Amino acid sequence: SISHWILLALSSTAMLVAFPASSLLSRIYFANGGTSKWIISWVAAAGWPIPALVLVPTYFFLGVFPTPLDFKLAASYAVLGFLSAADNLMYAYAYAYLPPSTASLLGSTSLIFSALFGYLLVKNRINASTINSIVIITAAMAIIALDSDSDRYASITDRQYALGFVWDILASALHGLIFALSELVFDKLVGRRSFHVVLEQQVMVSLFAFIFTTIGLIVNNDIHGMASEARTFKGGRSSYLSVLIWGVITFQLGILGGTAVLFLASTVLAGVLNAIRVPLTSVAAVVLLNDPMSGFKILSLIITFWGFACYIYGNYPRSKDSS
Repeated sequence: SISHWILLALSSTAMLVAFPASSLLSRIYFANGGTSKWIISWVAAAGWPIPALVLVPTYFFLGVFPTPLDFKLAASYAVLGFLSAADNLMYAYAYAYLPPSTASLLGSTSLIFSALFGYLLVKNRINASTINSIVIITAAMAIIALDSDSDRYASITDRQYALGFVWDILASALHGLIFALSELVFDKLVGRRSFHVVLEQQVMVSLFAFIFTTIGLIVNNDIHGMASEARTFKGGRSSYLSVLIWGVITFQLGILGGTAVLFLASTVLAGVLNAIRVPLTSVAAVVLLNDPMSGFKILSLIITFWGFACYIYGNYPRSKDSS
């Protein structure tokens, strides 16, 4: 129906705009005096009331009741929330130590993990195009690894750069697993009855991620650090607050778009869109943040884009059928 395609278009746009924006805001936070990985992880989950504000009216407009929350579903949301909190923390380390263009290129490996976990958990098929794209994207990541000296910030040590590299790949693997598990929850526990189940899942998963991250923030004593960070932040307290507030909004919009695409289409299309945002983030980082862009990184970006094209060519017709 037309409403299905309108929702899919809006959800895809949210992914392609909000995710790159949240990535750049994370780097701006660290570049301008922010130091806490826990605060950025907390920002990623703190916007959970945003989908809740959208969810409540949907019950009235669609004439549906909230999905009954049994133990199995609550446990699934808690597990996804914990994994999301861990994922956010890993990405925070990546953006603390790596330029956004490099971090987003490494993040493109989530497409590989989405395909693998989708195959293992949701029984999505892996075809020749998928295998081809996995090999191509892996080669592109190897090029970045070999060219690591060209884009390392002066304030970052070799060890920190290497840690950022490893955390980014691990976060991408976890991202792919979360995508597949989210689709599994739709298929096995709640069904694809109505769009309100997308919002319910995001509210609950983000709420659990928020709880886990808030505990980490308190244990690490970073809540008290917010006030001193705001004072020493480049641009002052107002700049500090605007980076965090826009971070909260863009993270949530990106996740909402991704979860909606999973519901309306499949892990395949979500993985493709998640990958397309990589060149968008890289270009935006070069233009807006003067990110270093060596010849090797440009080559890696072109190869990665070719890997995406192979993946889309081999999988996109199936993702349309599954809707």
